[in-house]
Amino acid sequence: MTAQAHRMLSFNSHSGIYTLEAEQELPISLEEAWAFFSSPKNLVKITPDHMNFRITSGEPKSMHTGQIITYKVSPFPGIQTNWVSEITSIQHLKFFVDEQRYGPYSMWHHEHIFEVTENGVLMKDKVSYKLPFGFLGRMMHPILVKKKLTKIFQYRFDILEKMFSK
Repeated sequence: MTAQAHRMLSFNSHSGIYTLEAEQELPISLEEAWAFFSSPKNLVKITPDHMNFRITSGEPKSMHTGQIITYKVSPFPGIQTNWVSEITSIQHLKFFVDEQRYGPYSMWHHEHIFEVTENGVLMKDKVSYKLPFGFLGRMMHPILVKKKLTKIFQYRFDILEKMFSK
């Protein structure tokens, strides 16, 4: 199975919370995957250029529980926002969780899970998020937010395949 053969992206909603689940298999070792994805500075490499993503909290140190990382990002042209994340949980070589403390979502909880496969590593993302603005936010989900998140993850799938294909 190639990395391209195993890509999955789905959305669900429950009690006003949306859940995005993504999976991608890459032909790399668990240690390579962990080193890349647990380094906040690599986020810029897997975020579309038009989003003008940049870390504002300085050169990130190695990831640790309680770490606060601040960013600036443009989710839509002409709109720039601050985003503050906290690394809330880590189990070395297995998973880590980042949560938005301040930013465009009412809630953002992102689990990054790594599993060894016979072809490399299966990376799983589970993002639970809630939109601001109540009914209006829910109306905007299919029109703007879901489409934007889909494009971001599709971009990420493509970049990672290019970076790590053997």
